[in-house]
Amino acid sequence: MNKQENSSNSASRRDFLKKTLTGTAAITVGGILPGVSAKSYGRIIGANEKVRLGVMGVNSRGLALAKNFALQPNCEIVTISDVDSRAAEKCIKAVETIQNSKPKDTPDFRKALEDKNMDGLIVAAPDHWHAPAAILASKAGKHVYLEKPCSHNPNEGELLMAVAAKYKNVIQMGNQRRSWPNVKQAIQEIHDGVIGRPYFAKGWYTNNRASIGIGKAAAVPSWLNYDLWQGPAPRRAYKDNVIHYNWHWFWHWGTGEALNNGTHMLDLMRWGLQVEYPTKVSSSGGRYRYQDDWEAPDTQVINLEFGKDKFMTWEGRSCNSRNIEGSSVGVSFYGEKGTLEYGGGNAYKIYDLDNKIVKDVKNDLVIDPRNKMDPSQALDAFHFQNFVSAIKQGSTLASGIVGGHQSTLLCQLGNIAIRSNSILDIDPSNGHIKNNKEAQKLWKREYEKGWEPTV
Repeated sequence: MNKQENSSNSASRRDFLKKTLTGTAAITVGGILPGVSAKSYGRIIGANEKVRLGVMGVNSRGLALAKNFALQPNCEIVTISDVDSRAAEKCIKAVETIQNSKPKDTPDFRKALEDKNMDGLIVAAPDHWHAPAAILASKAGKHVYLEKPCSHNPNEGELLMAVAAKYKNVIQMGNQRRSWPNVKQAIQEIHDGVIGRPYFAKGWYTNNRASIGIGKAAAVPSWLNYDLWQGPAPRRAYKDNVIHYNWHWFWHWGTGEALNNGTHMLDLMRWGLQVEYPTKVSSSGGRYRYQDDWEAPDTQVINLEFGKDKFMTWEGRSCNSRNIEGSSVGVSFYGEKGTLEYGGGNAYKIYDLDNKIVKDVKNDLVIDPRNKMDPSQALDAFHFQNFVSAIKQGSTLASGIVGGHQSTLLCQLGNIAIRSNSILDIDPSNGHIKNNKEAQKLWKREYEKGWEPTV
């Protein structure tokens, strides 16, 4: 096949994906929705035309995403990209077992983006790579499933919105609870007035993380492409307590617990209260449990005001796992007529003002919010299918990049407030910080020369 024929076929295939009608109501892991058999699903027009996806970053959460997308009947994982050769090999074997076809080992995801037959990229690399990778994928004509947080800093979030507007591709953030059936129902109940006018929401996350110690300079392991791992971040010498996972707690690459886990609950609070950008943000906390290299707070409270009518707060405790309201993670919404309590899974309770339970919506799927890799495999498939449906049919995204940025920004503003030791006044039209030069310095970051993301 010559180059022109390949390009023509690729264009036809992408056009087919957009125009095809498919059964995408929601496919659960290992099968199809109740009432739709595999045989009948196969007869749906276009159901056998799979969305071909690459995955970037497969050491932990990315491995779970790769396997879960491979389980979806209308998806195929075609490339695996990771700077850790061990992680790539493990993921390739796992995916091949699931889908009976072997993804290509493409260590540098930028090379994978050159594949004209790849429809989208799943980004699950460290936070400092999220927006830059999504931007490069968008420019290459790919759709993007982008793990939360969508950006390392507010400026990158705005770049993502501009990129999506320019290239018209699908960018879905991985705040998967937006697609969980009972969570959607809970939020709809709030909007329908089940607790009257909601005016306050409280969210939380707890864990019992160990110390990361004091890092030592070390030789870069043979299995690691450290230069590509750093990517857009200015270069730093390799230390032995950063990779993997501990990068979360260094501002240079990570964004702390607020964006690591707080993003999910702050997103639900914003959704339930039907707000966009705050008017005032404050935050307190610090690194209290251990004396080590960990830079971000291990204990933090973020307060966000939305005018005079609505308020939300998030509490994060990385190193003390005492539950709140009986759950390690959750949100409570308070209104004029009662309270809706959500414990992090696919269930919720509604209380009246006398603390009497008036509704108890249960779920029989096991959820483990402290599982770093795959806390909710079956439920996440609903979010994946929403992403696929948006690609194939133009369906509305459960978590488009504008909303993804707005929710991520709430956490980022909390971090900026605590790092600048100030109360932030915010422009409610766009989320920008007003009249605070020190805080405004944290709106952007410095990049390694030649790696700057651009629209």
